[in-house]
Amino acid sequence: MKIALGSDHRGYDLKQRLTTLLAEMGAEVADLGPHTKESCDYPDAAAAVAHAVAKGEVDRGILMCGTGIGMSITANKVPGIRAALCHDELTAQLSRRHNDANILCLPADLLSEAQLREMTKVWLETGFEGGRHQRRVQKISEVERDSCCE
Repeated sequence: MKIALGSDHRGYDLKQRLTTLLAEMGAEVADLGPHTKESCDYPDAAAAVAHAVAKGEVDRGILMCGTGIGMSITANKVPGIRAALCHDELTAQLSRRHNDANILCLPADLLSEAQLREMTKVWLETGFEGGRHQRRVQKISEVERDSCCE
């Protein structure tokens, strides 16, 4: 599985740790920035990762900023993206099972190392349930399609 990573300056250290963790899990990592700890704007990384996921250049993406909120808002502006801000293993699991989330947004300021490890593992290993959830994900796509043309 190929995973695109992006962060802002507040998520930079978490992104570095996550790069190592994903490699240990056997994932291929595409680090889309930033590549230094200098102050930067979260929409730049969010857009880069979201577009890579939407174009199929990577399988999924993970974004990190202080709270994860800005990354989630920005990534969800890209058609085809279902970015989920998660705070624990359960929300990470349900984002995949029920929403087929293709981007995980993480709050860098709020996660311990153990939480990062477990959330990432469960998010990568959990599949989409389909069924009634497929209908709901399809409705999200319809809202997205209808909204772009108004």
